[in-house]
Amino acid sequence: MCGAYSQPRGPQAARLRQRKAQLLRAFAIPEDLLPGSLSQSHLRCGKPTCHCAQPNDPGHPIWTLTFMVNGKKHTQHIPQEWVEEVQRRVHAGREFQDAVREVLAANAQLLVLARKQRLAHP
Repeated sequence: MCGAYSQPRGPQAARLRQRKAQLLRAFAIPEDLLPGSLSQSHLRCGKPTCHCAQPNDPGHPIWTLTFMVNGKKHTQHIPQEWVEEVQRRVHAGREFQDAVREVLAANAQLLVLARKQRLAHP
């Protein structure tokens, strides 16, 4: 540890450190994670003889992956045959991001505990 910061002690600190270690072991960064969300919508092709021209037909299903890069939103059409794999990769990416956020929150909570303990026992 650096400087005057010391590791907090006690059961809450131990639980936070255990959970943090568990998450760090579970989530080595896989290469194929995807950010964003995958969604399905429907589109009418405009051909008057197509089934989608019927009033009660929702249209042709299309899948899109929406994600951010450098603060800009991107939308990419996904072929039907890729949907299952892209869904898996987006879900894995979301789980990874949730784990990283939880590790960062545990680090902040451990810092707060260390500060409280330092003030209580100078």
